[in-house]
Amino acid sequence: MSPPRPGDRFRRFLHRLGAAGRPDGFSAGRTGSGPGAPHADRGARAADLAPDPPRRPPSGRRGRRGGEDLAVPPAEFTSYYGRPILKAPVWKWDIAAYLFTGGLAAGSSLLAAGGQLTGRPALRRAGRVTALAAIGASAYFLVHDLGRPDRFHHMLRVAKPTSPMSMGTWILTAYGPAAGVAAVAEAAPWLPERGVLGLGRRLLPPAGRAAGLLAAATAPALATYTGVLLADTAVPSWHEAYRQLPALFAGSALASGAGVGLLAAPGDQAGPARRMAVAGAALELWNAHRVETGLGLLSEPYRTGTPGRLLRAARALAVAGAVGALAGRRSRAVSAVSGAALLAASLALRFGVYHAGVASARDPKYTVVPQRERVRRRESRDVRGPGTGGGQGGPRPDFETPGP
Repeated sequence: MSPPRPGDRFRRFLHRLGAAGRPDGFSAGRTGSGPGAPHADRGARAADLAPDPPRRPPSGRRGRRGGEDLAVPPAEFTSYYGRPILKAPVWKWDIAAYLFTGGLAAGSSLLAAGGQLTGRPALRRAGRVTALAAIGASAYFLVHDLGRPDRFHHMLRVAKPTSPMSMGTWILTAYGPAAGVAAVAEAAPWLPERGVLGLGRRLLPPAGRAAGLLAAATAPALATYTGVLLADTAVPSWHEAYRQLPALFAGSALASGAGVGLLAAPGDQAGPARRMAVAGAALELWNAHRVETGLGLLSEPYRTGTPGRLLRAARALAVAGAVGALAGRRSRAVSAVSGAALLAASLALRFGVYHAGVASARDPKYTVVPQRERVRRRESRDVRGPGTGGGQGGPRPDFETPGP
């Protein structure tokens, strides 16, 4: 066979070009002449009609019969331009203060009831007056956050047991008047003995005793409903701590109420406050430890940054307050310092929990990564089949509607 002439290669190129533009695969340019032209056309046509060589799949994929994996590798965490997936809570510092004053009011009412039942008037008086001042501050902070006072009134139109905000409104409505009557009853000895005011002097003490017990009965719900309210939002670190936050806030409320008793009552009447301080600090410290270590990735906001510093300070102050309450039985100064430490611990705890939730909402990592872990666990349970899971009942809903 003679070697291909230079013109044959050019005619072969024109043939391929024409075949690419014709649906029937034949070239419109087969007009070449010369002894090499027919051979060039046949070679070009055979090359055009030959099937394409098999393509190798991209790296990281495999076929069904071996070779490389066709599955898409799991994507790394990303978000749209690094923006938050959830909208961070619009609440300001007044909601964190509201969390503190509500717990302080609840703890003070329990302290006052203990003083009333054990015959300690100084303890009873300090608890009642503090409860009224704290619930008044709570109402101010809540209305200030709502923007208009009538919004609080509008929430009383219905009672929705599945809504923590609705139940909290009714709890405040039941607790506030009872705490107010109990505090006003402490002014009965200052009223004259005769006339209309004399009638009030005789009626206020029994009304105050009944109202004080009613306020104490409502206080546990007041102390814990704010924890349920935070956990009912879509904020990741609050939502995941739905088991710990109510108990954490209950311990903080007990500790703050005990702090009021240690500050205001003399040493011979502060026995219930000391026991209350130890119990509240222990409950607070244990549940704070669970929040900081038991939520996996979502515990990280409680340990880092501003929330971490606040919660570490709260832990140190709670320990100091409990130790001082036990060691200062004969020293009024030590008891007062211990009471102030317990109040500061409760304040730092509430602000720390608030800032931790805000931090978890701003970083999309705390939204995406736990959701993917839940999906993987659910898929693994489906593969193993029913009855092989580690827990009881179905999975808890991932996220719900944000709070107020």
